[in-house]
Amino acid sequence: MPAMHARGVVLPDEQQRDLWIVDGRISTTPVPDATSIGTGFVLPGLVDAHCHIGLGFDGPVEDAAGQEEQAIQDRDAGALLVRDCGSPVDTRWIDERPDLPRIVRAGRHLARTRRYLPGVGLEVEPDDLPAAAEIQAKAGDGWVKLVGDWIDREVGDLTPLWPADALRSAVERAHAAGARVTVHTFSEDALPDLLDAGVDCIEHGTGLSDELIGVMAERGTALVPTLINIDTFPAIADRASRFPAYAAHMRRLHARARDRVRTAVEAGVPVFAGTDAGGGIAHGRIADEAVALHGAGLSALEAIAAASWRARAWLAMPGLEDGAPADLVVYPEDPRVDVRVLAAPSRIVLRGRVVR
Repeated sequence: MPAMHARGVVLPDEQQRDLWIVDGRISTTPVPDATSIGTGFVLPGLVDAHCHIGLGFDGPVEDAAGQEEQAIQDRDAGALLVRDCGSPVDTRWIDERPDLPRIVRAGRHLARTRRYLPGVGLEVEPDDLPAAAEIQAKAGDGWVKLVGDWIDREVGDLTPLWPADALRSAVERAHAAGARVTVHTFSEDALPDLLDAGVDCIEHGTGLSDELIGVMAERGTALVPTLINIDTFPAIADRASRFPAYAAHMRRLHARARDRVRTAVEAGVPVFAGTDAGGGIAHGRIADEAVALHGAGLSALEAIAAASWRARAWLAMPGLEDGAPADLVVYPEDPRVDVRVLAAPSRIVLRGRVVR
């Protein structure tokens, strides 16, 4: 593979640098006659920290062609690393494709019987949750995904899915198997037991109180707020006329979501960018999520970091240091000035190959 060369302001260093790509890896040693792949602003590959390759608007995407299309949409948006927060189908074949994003998987969603999207999660009862968490810990890439709350049609609103003892046992089993635990939760009521159980990450987190944000900051519990997904709450509420309490609740949660993110950042909670692509959100929208985080109060640099180098470090992936895999994105303009620049990369390099 011929050596390549990129020059520009490299983030997060914020310094003008030269990078060479040799045998698929970053090198800071000059290589004569290397092929130039562009100049501008150079970032480590972006990260979609909440994504579902293999899940579409109509449910599971069973065919490889459909999964490939989703992966390419994410890749072409600059998302070269994806944390797949639960997929109903096997996408391991993607790992053999050097032109498709790296995926860190959480196995299958674990949900209560008839308390989640049909056909998406594995449905178990509380007594079986700990064993199921251990199985999914071994099936994933270091993560387990729990569904913490969902609409209870008998109550007419969001309610928690799990008793506290089942949650504690499930998190303990997952941790013992070497996995971290992340949890879907919208409501206020589910959060205390989830945090008491020691989960490692909260997805969405619209029900967070100031007190619980303080707990997260103290423990280093991460938040992936998926703001572009939260922006669908009013439309969900509009379709939920049979459940007026739920509809009103969803509107309240949407109205306070950005304030909750701002408070979390100010408290020191690690916040990462995730789109919740699959289901109701199209793939390839990581730039939109970074823009939404900036609008919620993160500085431009913080929002970019949440979608790039900080998220990579959180997922134990390197940035652009010497010897690291060459996963990088080049932009013609400065995303620190306008985060929307992230939507228009001029060059994308994955595993040392120019893919766009």
